[in-house]
Amino acid sequence: MTVPARDAILGRLRSARPTSRLPRADAAGPAKIARHSNDDCLKRFEVEARGLGVDVWVELSPADVRARVASVTMGLRVLSWDVEHLPYDVGVLMARAVAGSAPRDEQALADIGVTGCDAAIAETGSLAMITGPGRSRIVSLLPPSHLAIVRRAQLCGTMAEFFSDRGAQLAEASSCTFITGPSRTADIELTLTLGIHGPGRVAIVIGP
Repeated sequence: MTVPARDAILGRLRSARPTSRLPRADAAGPAKIARHSNDDCLKRFEVEARGLGVDVWVELSPADVRARVASVTMGLRVLSWDVEHLPYDVGVLMARAVAGSAPRDEQALADIGVTGCDAAIAETGSLAMITGPGRSRIVSLLPPSHLAIVRRAQLCGTMAEFFSDRGAQLAEASSCTFITGPSRTADIELTLTLGIHGPGRVAIVIGP
């Protein structure tokens, strides 16, 4: 950028600043977040997630959740969050799983990653996962398949609800990952390919 052009741009900014007006932070008060019932969230989440190509199972008891997880992971090499972070005592099934703290070459051999989640967002069919000790982000991103276990109480209607409820936790976390269906990308010819930048298959088990 030439000096005259830069000076012209800066001059326009200086002349505009005195006439700019910012709204008062308290002018309208805090925004009201619309809340949704748990049943409505479950129905919407199932529709949105399945529309993305996600396998979704809704189980009625912790035992049913464990049985479903066992059937999905049977015969597969599993990479898992630490067992204390898996709901419904699913950790008892992970005795032979590789943990997220294991060497990367061991993690890279996994067929499926097993995690919990922090929220399941109905409006988009997304999973929200806040990184923390024993909850490595790589578990949901590295293996070709990802299985997430969701508590019914973790369903929420919108992103706004999630940010409103988890603002303090998010401020302390190193990262938060939103997973909306399998990883997908398209080349210049618009050929859609799954599993290039993350799991090509995502499955979700929702418990009581």
